[in-house]
Amino acid sequence: MTIIDAIIQGVVQGLTEFLPVSSSGHLAITQHITGVAGESNLFFNVMLHVGTLVAVAAFYHKLFWSLIKEFFRMLRDIFTGKFKWREMNYERNLIVMLIIALLPLFIMFLPVPGTDMKVKDLADIFSGAQILLVTALSLLLTSILLAVGARCNKKNSTASFKHMKGSSAETKGRENYTVLDAVCVGLMQVAAALLPGLSRSGSTLAVGEMRGINKQKALDFTFVLGTPSILAAALLEGKDAIKEGVQVEPLVILVGVVVAAVVGYLSILLFKWFLKTDKMILFIVYTALAGAALTVVSAVEIMQGANLFTGQPAALSLF
Repeated sequence: MTIIDAIIQGVVQGLTEFLPVSSSGHLAITQHITGVAGESNLFFNVMLHVGTLVAVAAFYHKLFWSLIKEFFRMLRDIFTGKFKWREMNYERNLIVMLIIALLPLFIMFLPVPGTDMKVKDLADIFSGAQILLVTALSLLLTSILLAVGARCNKKNSTASFKHMKGSSAETKGRENYTVLDAVCVGLMQVAAALLPGLSRSGSTLAVGEMRGINKQKALDFTFVLGTPSILAAALLEGKDAIKEGVQVEPLVILVGVVVAAVVGYLSILLFKWFLKTDKMILFIVYTALAGAALTVVSAVEIMQGANLFTGQPAALSLF
Protein backbone atom coordinates (compact mmCIF):
# COMPACT_ATOMS: atom_id res chain seq x y z
CA MET A 1 0.00 0.00 0.00
CA THR A 2 1.28 3.43 -0.97
CA ILE A 3 0.81 6.81 0.70
CA ILE A 4 -1.63 7.76 -2.08
CA ASP A 5 -3.72 4.66 -1.25
CA ALA A 6 -3.66 5.65 2.43
CA ILE A 7 -4.83 9.17 1.61
CA ILE A 8 -7.70 7.91 -0.55
CA GLN A 9 -8.87 5.39 2.05
CA GLY A 10 -8.52 7.97 4.82
CA VAL A 11 -10.70 10.42 2.88
CA VAL A 12 -13.35 7.77 2.19
CA GLN A 13 -13.37 6.63 5.82
CA GLY A 14 -13.57 10.18 7.19
CA LEU A 15 -16.40 11.16 4.85
CA THR A 16 -18.63 8.09 5.01
CA GLU A 17 -18.22 7.45 8.75
CA PHE A 18 -20.03 10.65 9.67
CA LEU A 19 -22.05 11.84 6.67
CA PRO A 20 -25.46 10.10 6.35
CA VAL A 21 -24.52 7.94 3.37
CA SER A 22 -23.47 4.69 5.14
CA SER A 23 -19.79 3.77 5.30
CA SER A 24 -20.58 0.02 5.40
CA GLY A 25 -22.79 0.35 2.34
CA HIS A 26 -20.13 2.15 0.34
CA LEU A 27 -17.51 -0.37 1.45
CA ALA A 28 -19.74 -3.21 0.24
CA ILE A 29 -20.30 -1.44 -3.10
CA THR A 30 -16.57 -0.78 -3.55
CA GLN A 31 -15.69 -4.41 -2.80
CA HIS A 32 -18.45 -5.58 -5.15
CA ILE A 33 -17.17 -3.46 -8.04
CA THR A 34 -13.50 -4.31 -7.53
CA GLY A 35 -14.05 -7.94 -6.53
CA VAL A 36 -11.71 -7.45 -3.55
CA ALA A 37 -12.95 -8.85 -0.25
CA GLY A 38 -11.13 -6.20 1.73
CA GLU A 39 -9.87 -8.57 4.42
CA SER A 40 -6.21 -7.69 3.89
CA ASN A 41 -4.50 -4.87 5.76
CA LEU A 42 -6.90 -5.34 8.67
CA PHE A 43 -4.63 -3.41 11.03
CA PHE A 44 -4.71 -0.42 8.69
CA ASN A 45 -8.53 -0.52 8.68
CA VAL A 46 -8.53 -0.56 12.49
CA MET A 47 -6.26 2.47 12.58
CA LEU A 48 -8.59 4.35 10.24
CA HIS A 49 -11.32 3.79 12.84
CA VAL A 50 -8.95 5.25 15.43
CA GLY A 51 -8.59 8.29 13.19
CA THR A 52 -12.35 8.85 13.15
CA LEU A 53 -12.41 8.45 16.94
CA VAL A 54 -9.84 11.23 17.17
CA ALA A 55 -12.12 13.40 15.01
CA VAL A 56 -15.12 12.90 17.32
CA ALA A 57 -13.01 13.46 20.45
CA ALA A 58 -11.54 16.66 19.01
CA PHE A 59 -14.88 18.07 17.85
CA TYR A 60 -16.76 17.25 21.04
CA HIS A 61 -13.93 17.56 23.56
CA LYS A 62 -15.77 20.15 25.66
CA LEU A 63 -18.95 18.06 25.74
CA PHE A 64 -17.03 14.88 26.57
CA TRP A 65 -15.20 16.61 29.41
CA SER A 66 -18.44 18.01 30.84
CA LEU A 67 -20.05 14.56 30.61
CA ILE A 68 -17.13 12.93 32.42
CA LYS A 69 -17.32 15.46 35.26
CA GLU A 70 -21.11 15.17 35.48
CA PHE A 71 -20.89 11.37 35.50
CA PHE A 72 -18.84 11.38 38.70
CA ARG A 73 -21.13 13.99 40.26
CA MET A 74 -24.07 11.76 39.40
CA LEU A 75 -22.41 8.74 41.00
CA ARG A 76 -21.83 10.81 44.13
CA ASP A 77 -25.48 11.81 44.25
CA ILE A 78 -26.63 8.23 43.68
CA PHE A 79 -24.55 6.89 46.57
CA THR A 80 -25.58 9.74 48.88
CA GLY A 81 -29.26 9.45 48.00
CA LYS A 82 -29.45 12.90 46.38
CA PHE A 83 -30.07 11.72 42.82
CA LYS A 84 -33.47 12.80 41.49
CA TRP A 85 -34.64 11.59 38.07
CA ARG A 86 -36.91 14.58 37.40
CA GLU A 87 -34.26 17.12 38.31
CA MET A 88 -31.52 15.98 35.93
CA ASN A 89 -29.71 18.73 34.04
CA TYR A 90 -28.90 18.43 30.31
CA GLU A 91 -25.55 16.66 30.80
CA ARG A 92 -26.95 14.20 33.34
CA ASN A 93 -29.94 13.44 31.15
CA LEU A 94 -27.60 12.88 28.21
CA ILE A 95 -25.45 10.42 30.20
CA VAL A 96 -28.42 8.36 31.37
CA MET A 97 -30.05 8.29 27.94
CA LEU A 98 -26.78 7.34 26.23
CA ILE A 99 -26.50 4.34 28.56
CA ILE A 100 -30.09 3.34 27.80
CA ALA A 101 -29.57 3.78 24.05
CA LEU A 102 -26.52 1.49 24.18
CA LEU A 103 -28.43 -1.37 25.84
CA PRO A 104 -30.12 -2.59 22.61
CA LEU A 105 -26.64 -3.39 21.24
CA PHE A 106 -26.74 -6.56 23.35
CA ILE A 107 -29.25 -7.85 20.78
CA MET A 108 -26.24 -8.26 18.49
CA PHE A 109 -24.95 -11.10 20.67
CA LEU A 110 -28.18 -13.10 20.75
CA PRO A 111 -28.23 -16.41 18.83
CA VAL A 112 -30.06 -16.66 15.51
CA PRO A 113 -32.65 -19.46 15.86
CA GLY A 114 -31.84 -22.55 13.83
CA THR A 115 -28.20 -21.58 13.22
CA ASP A 116 -24.92 -21.45 15.09
CA MET A 117 -24.62 -17.71 14.39
CA LYS A 118 -25.21 -14.65 16.50
CA VAL A 119 -27.26 -11.69 15.29
CA LYS A 120 -24.08 -9.66 14.68
CA ASP A 121 -22.92 -12.25 12.13
CA LEU A 122 -25.77 -11.20 9.84
CA ALA A 123 -23.95 -7.93 9.15
CA ASP A 124 -21.03 -9.81 7.56
CA ILE A 125 -23.44 -11.95 5.54
CA PHE A 126 -25.39 -8.99 4.19
CA SER A 127 -22.30 -6.90 3.39
CA GLY A 128 -20.46 -9.85 1.84
CA ALA A 129 -23.37 -11.07 -0.30
CA GLN A 130 -22.58 -11.48 -3.99
CA ILE A 131 -25.85 -9.72 -4.87
CA LEU A 132 -26.14 -6.37 -3.06
CA LEU A 133 -29.92 -6.17 -2.97
CA VAL A 134 -29.95 -5.70 0.83
CA THR A 135 -27.51 -2.80 0.52
CA ALA A 136 -29.61 -1.25 -2.26
CA LEU A 137 -32.84 -1.43 -0.27
CA SER A 138 -31.06 -0.14 2.84
CA LEU A 139 -29.84 2.94 0.96
CA LEU A 140 -33.41 3.60 -0.14
CA LEU A 141 -34.53 3.20 3.47
CA THR A 142 -31.87 5.73 4.54
CA SER A 143 -33.28 8.22 2.02
CA ILE A 144 -36.84 7.67 3.29
CA LEU A 145 -35.83 8.08 6.94
CA LEU A 146 -33.88 11.27 6.21
CA ALA A 147 -36.86 12.69 4.30
CA VAL A 148 -39.33 11.80 7.07
CA GLY A 149 -36.97 13.17 9.72
CA ALA A 150 -36.58 16.45 7.84
CA ARG A 151 -40.34 16.68 7.42
CA CYS A 152 -40.95 16.06 11.13
CA ASN A 153 -38.32 18.64 12.08
CA LYS A 154 -39.97 21.23 9.83
CA LYS A 155 -43.36 20.40 11.32
CA ASN A 156 -41.99 20.68 14.86
CA SER A 157 -40.35 24.01 14.02
CA THR A 158 -43.61 25.38 12.61
CA ALA A 159 -45.54 24.28 15.67
CA SER A 160 -42.89 25.65 18.03
CA PHE A 161 -42.77 29.02 16.25
CA LYS A 162 -46.34 29.73 17.29
CA HIS A 163 -45.29 29.45 20.94
CA MET A 164 -41.73 30.80 20.73
CA LYS A 165 -41.89 34.09 18.84
CA GLY A 166 -38.49 35.36 17.83
CA SER A 167 -36.64 32.07 18.40
CA SER A 168 -34.35 30.72 15.71
CA ALA A 169 -35.22 27.58 13.76
CA GLU A 170 -32.30 25.62 15.15
CA THR A 171 -33.58 25.97 18.73
CA LYS A 172 -36.92 24.25 18.00
CA GLY A 173 -37.74 20.92 19.59
CA ARG A 174 -36.92 19.26 22.90
CA GLU A 175 -33.32 19.11 24.10
CA ASN A 176 -33.69 16.34 26.69
CA TYR A 177 -34.33 12.74 25.69
CA THR A 178 -36.89 10.45 27.33
CA VAL A 179 -36.39 6.73 27.92
CA LEU A 180 -38.58 5.93 24.90
CA ASP A 181 -36.53 8.32 22.74
CA ALA A 182 -33.30 6.60 23.79
CA VAL A 183 -34.70 3.09 23.21
CA CYS A 184 -35.94 4.02 19.72
CA VAL A 185 -32.57 5.51 18.78
CA GLY A 186 -30.75 2.49 20.25
CA LEU A 187 -32.86 0.03 18.25
CA MET A 188 -32.25 2.01 15.09
CA GLN A 189 -28.52 1.89 15.75
CA VAL A 190 -28.76 -1.92 15.93
CA ALA A 191 -30.59 -1.98 12.58
CA ALA A 192 -27.92 0.27 11.05
CA ALA A 193 -25.18 -2.03 12.36
CA LEU A 194 -26.82 -5.03 10.66
CA LEU A 195 -27.81 -3.49 7.32
CA PRO A 196 -25.05 -2.17 5.04
CA GLY A 197 -26.50 0.89 3.34
CA LEU A 198 -28.55 2.02 6.33
CA SER A 199 -26.64 5.05 7.61
CA ARG A 200 -26.15 4.98 11.37
CA SER A 201 -25.79 8.75 11.70
CA GLY A 202 -28.66 9.47 9.31
CA SER A 203 -31.13 6.94 10.68
CA THR A 204 -30.56 7.73 14.36
CA LEU A 205 -30.76 11.47 13.62
CA ALA A 206 -34.06 10.89 11.80
CA VAL A 207 -35.50 8.94 14.73
CA GLY A 208 -34.58 11.77 17.08
CA GLU A 209 -36.30 14.29 14.79
CA MET A 210 -39.38 12.05 14.55
CA ARG A 211 -39.53 11.99 18.33
CA GLY A 212 -39.51 15.82 18.43
CA ILE A 213 -35.90 16.34 19.49
CA ASN A 214 -34.08 19.52 18.43
CA LYS A 215 -32.17 18.60 15.28
CA GLN A 216 -28.77 19.83 16.43
CA LYS A 217 -29.14 18.11 19.81
CA ALA A 218 -30.26 14.94 18.01
CA LEU A 219 -27.13 15.05 15.86
CA ASP A 220 -24.90 15.59 18.89
CA PHE A 221 -26.55 12.60 20.57
CA THR A 222 -25.96 10.54 17.41
CA PHE A 223 -22.25 11.31 17.23
CA VAL A 224 -21.61 10.83 20.95
CA LEU A 225 -23.62 7.58 20.91
CA GLY A 226 -21.58 6.34 17.96
CA THR A 227 -18.27 6.76 19.81
CA PRO A 228 -18.58 3.53 21.88
CA SER A 229 -19.67 1.69 18.73
CA ILE A 230 -16.64 2.85 16.75
CA LEU A 231 -14.38 2.05 19.70
CA ALA A 232 -15.89 -1.43 20.08
CA ALA A 233 -15.43 -2.12 16.35
CA ALA A 234 -11.80 -1.01 16.55
CA LEU A 235 -11.14 -3.25 19.58
CA LEU A 236 -12.87 -6.30 18.07
CA GLU A 237 -11.08 -5.91 14.76
CA GLY A 238 -7.88 -5.08 16.63
CA LYS A 239 -7.67 -8.57 18.13
CA ASP A 240 -7.74 -10.16 14.68
CA ALA A 241 -5.36 -7.51 13.36
CA ILE A 242 -2.75 -8.35 16.00
CA LYS A 243 -2.94 -12.04 15.05
CA GLU A 244 -2.66 -11.18 11.38
CA GLY A 245 0.32 -8.89 11.90
CA VAL A 246 1.09 -5.43 10.56
CA GLN A 247 1.45 -5.51 6.76
CA VAL A 248 1.65 -1.77 6.15
CA GLU A 249 4.56 0.60 6.71
CA PRO A 250 4.26 2.86 9.80
CA LEU A 251 4.42 6.06 7.72
CA VAL A 252 1.55 4.88 5.52
CA ILE A 253 -0.52 4.04 8.61
CA LEU A 254 0.22 7.45 10.14
CA VAL A 255 -0.83 9.25 6.95
CA GLY A 256 -4.09 7.27 6.80
CA VAL A 257 -4.93 8.02 10.45
CA VAL A 258 -4.22 11.74 10.11
CA VAL A 259 -6.25 12.04 6.91
CA ALA A 260 -9.19 10.09 8.40
CA ALA A 261 -9.10 12.31 11.50
CA VAL A 262 -8.93 15.61 9.59
CA VAL A 263 -11.54 14.65 7.00
CA GLY A 264 -13.73 13.16 9.74
CA TYR A 265 -13.60 16.42 11.72
CA LEU A 266 -14.53 18.42 8.62
CA SER A 267 -17.33 15.93 7.85
CA ILE A 268 -18.92 16.49 11.27
CA LEU A 269 -18.67 20.24 10.74
CA LEU A 270 -20.16 19.89 7.25
CA PHE A 271 -23.00 17.66 8.44
CA LYS A 272 -23.96 20.13 11.17
CA TRP A 273 -23.94 22.95 8.61
CA PHE A 274 -26.17 21.03 6.18
CA LEU A 275 -28.57 20.30 9.03
CA LYS A 276 -28.57 23.86 10.34
CA THR A 277 -29.27 25.34 6.90
CA ASP A 278 -31.92 22.74 6.01
CA LYS A 279 -29.95 21.36 3.05
CA MET A 280 -30.39 17.68 3.90
CA ILE A 281 -32.08 17.23 0.53
CA LEU A 282 -28.60 16.57 -0.93
CA PHE A 283 -28.21 13.39 1.12
CA ILE A 284 -31.85 12.40 0.61
CA VAL A 285 -31.45 12.57 -3.18
CA TYR A 286 -27.99 10.96 -3.19
CA THR A 287 -28.98 7.89 -1.15
CA ALA A 288 -32.20 7.53 -3.16
CA LEU A 289 -30.34 7.61 -6.49
CA ALA A 290 -27.59 5.29 -5.21
CA GLY A 291 -30.17 2.85 -3.84
CA ALA A 292 -32.22 2.92 -7.04
CA ALA A 293 -29.17 2.41 -9.25
CA LEU A 294 -27.91 -0.47 -7.10
CA THR A 295 -31.38 -2.05 -7.14
CA VAL A 296 -31.30 -2.08 -10.95
CA VAL A 297 -27.78 -3.53 -10.94
CA SER A 298 -28.85 -6.22 -8.46
CA ALA A 299 -31.90 -7.13 -10.59
CA VAL A 300 -29.72 -7.52 -13.69
CA GLU A 301 -27.17 -9.60 -11.78
CA ILE A 302 -29.93 -11.85 -10.44
CA MET A 303 -31.18 -12.46 -13.99
CA GLN A 304 -27.67 -13.07 -15.36
CA GLY A 305 -26.31 -14.86 -12.30
CA ALA A 306 -23.04 -12.94 -12.50
CA ASN A 307 -21.34 -9.81 -11.17
CA LEU A 308 -21.71 -7.10 -13.83
CA PHE A 309 -18.34 -5.55 -12.96
CA THR A 310 -16.09 -8.58 -12.50
CA GLY A 311 -17.97 -11.22 -14.48
CA GLN A 312 -17.69 -13.65 -11.57
CA PRO A 313 -20.63 -16.00 -10.91
CA ALA A 314 -22.96 -14.57 -8.27
CA ALA A 315 -24.90 -16.86 -5.95
CA LEU A 316 -28.38 -15.64 -5.04
CA SER A 317 -28.46 -17.18 -1.56
CA LEU A 318 -27.30 -15.10 1.40
CA PHE A 319 -26.54 -18.11 3.60
